[in-house]
Amino acid sequence: SMLERGVVGIAYETVTAPDGSLPLLAPMSEVAGRMSVQVGAWYLQRAQGGRGILLAGVPGVAPGRVLILGAGSVGRNAARMAAGLGAEVTVLDRALPPLRQLDAGMPGRFRTCIATREAIEQESARADLLIGAVLVPGGRAPTLVTREMVRAMPDGAVIVDVDIDQGGCVETARPTTHAEPTYIEEGVLHYGVSNMPGAVPNTSTHALNAATLPHVLALADKGWRQATQDDAHLAHGLNLAEGEVIHPALARALGMA
Repeated sequence: SMLERGVVGIAYETVTAPDGSLPLLAPMSEVAGRMSVQVGAWYLQRAQGGRGILLAGVPGVAPGRVLILGAGSVGRNAARMAAGLGAEVTVLDRALPPLRQLDAGMPGRFRTCIATREAIEQESARADLLIGAVLVPGGRAPTLVTREMVRAMPDGAVIVDVDIDQGGCVETARPTTHAEPTYIEEGVLHYGVSNMPGAVPNTSTHALNAATLPHVLALADKGWRQATQDDAHLAHGLNLAEGEVIHPALARALGMA
């Protein structure tokens, strides 16, 4: 195992910025958030197994309803894409500050709400497209959407669980691949590709390189010990070192805390 081999592991998802954000996740979160709406809109087509809904609607016909769970980087980018298409967008988050930030710059068919169980249950039951955008740095995503909630969604609705690589926030979600990206469960089409940015490698590589390069240079020039001593935010990314699990969230997730 990596612990037995003494691997020094620095995780993209736990390196922080001075404002507490996750700068190395941001590029992929931006790509995945924008892709989630693009992918969801595609699978809502009847020929792809969806409801046959156009998210934008047309004059005289209501737009599709998009529910986004989480107002972090993925959720913000998904919301902007969905609103830009003209969909009716609802974003749920358990914290008010990100909802306020998002609400300030969004157009009319857009609303925010605190993510209570009741709100998730009500909003998921009317959603054409549900996007899971929940992140727990270094830990497993919480299950927010139960099987019963999925069963109550309209037939042919679409779920895109962006955080599936951390377990997913939908009980019925499971990892899929780019080759076989979807499956239907409880009458709802699920998309669970764990590496969504891999579908657009040109864009993703350039975005990721720009964010990663300063840290790579610091590690190459100083070595991991000095680099993490000099930069507390890079030190937050240290998950494994010298045969031990360093990051507390990872230790808890592995039952080693």
